[in-house]
Amino acid sequence: MSKIYEQYRKKITNRERFVKFVEGRVNRILDALDSLGNCSNKRNYDYSDTDVKKIFSTIESKVEETRLMFQGTSENKKRFTLEWFLQAR
Repeated sequence: MSKIYEQYRKKITNRERFVKFVEGRVNRILDALDSLGNCSNKRNYDYSDTDVKKIFSTIESKVEETRLMFQGTSENKKRFTLEWFLQAR
C-alpha cells in the first residue's frame, strides 16, 4: 500500500472525532456535578437557599446556552460568582 493510502485510512471521520471528544467531555461534566453534589452536606458547608438557586440557575443557563450553540446560535460566555465571596475579599 502507498503511504498516502495508509495516511488516509488512519484519518478518523468528523463523526468519530465528535463522539470521542463529546463522550469524554460529557463524562467530565457528570463527574463535576457529582463533585458539586458533595458540597450539599450541611454538616460540612454553610449555604443558603439563595446560593443554591443561583448555582442551579447559572448551570441551567449555561446548559441552554450550550444547546443554542448546537443550534447555530450562541450568547456571550458568563462566569459564575457568589456576591458574598467577592465582598469577603
